[in-house]
Amino acid sequence: MDLSPLEKTGILIEALPYIRQFYGRTVVIKYGGHAMVNCELKEAVMQDVVLMHLVGMRPVIVHGGGPEIDRMLKRLGKETDQFVQGLRVTDAETMEIVEMVLAGKVNKEIVATIHRFGGQAIGLCGKDGHLIEAVKQVVRVEENGESREFDLGFVGQVEKINPGIIETLLAEGYIPVVAPIGVGKDGESYNINADLVAGELALALKADKLVLLTDVEGILSERGNPDSLISALEVSRVPELIQQGVISGGMIPKVNCCMQALAGGVKKTHIIDGRIPHSILLEIFTDKGIGTMVVPD
Repeated sequence: MDLSPLEKTGILIEALPYIRQFYGRTVVIKYGGHAMVNCELKEAVMQDVVLMHLVGMRPVIVHGGGPEIDRMLKRLGKETDQFVQGLRVTDAETMEIVEMVLAGKVNKEIVATIHRFGGQAIGLCGKDGHLIEAVKQVVRVEENGESREFDLGFVGQVEKINPGIIETLLAEGYIPVVAPIGVGKDGESYNINADLVAGELALALKADKLVLLTDVEGILSERGNPDSLISALEVSRVPELIQQGVISGGMIPKVNCCMQALAGGVKKTHIIDGRIPHSILLEIFTDKGIGTMVVPD
């Protein structure tokens, strides 16, 4: 739809107070889901990021890459379909492939796309500058009425973020692009959930915003009804909504990630629909916004 010059001017005027408010502020964006596999959406996300940078914001991208990992494993004849609590069981050989795909192929494609739209980006993983220190993640599973530990292999959790290299890049005008690969005490690599890395990085950077791109409209009070979108959710309401099943499945760790970030000092967190072109700009620079904003009470 073509807009008149007057309508275009109105959009810019609406964005002005938000540009002023977030000038010089850090925003951590978790990039994943459908927005990573659809070419038009890929370009729209990177255009949003470049625009944010050009108007004075300091965006940091943390990306996933599950579909790309699956494709590469299939090409190499090593298909792994064992998941426990949503986490991929990862042996040493699979970890090599995961690191190659995330820190290599996916990361550098994102960097190249940002450059194509006029930004300056640098790709990293947790091994660079000892950015993400990690430890093995062990989960507990119920089996025959008993609880036992399950070894996921080279799946990790964040032990510590050392944000110095990110802060240096931001100060020099670069857009950091981070693959969620952590490093263990003996130099071993760990695959870490990208949502968790984004939340921990937002905490370490004292970010103003954490934005999680998803494949749903946000949090709906009535499942399947987009008109029931909860636009702002106070953290005190979360336990009740989980108990009611309003927040369920893969949305639970995303909401928990937002709550942890808020508790650590991040001012606002957002769960938005990455299937909508330019959803980041719509959330940050318009009065109405989209998705669900998780906020302190």
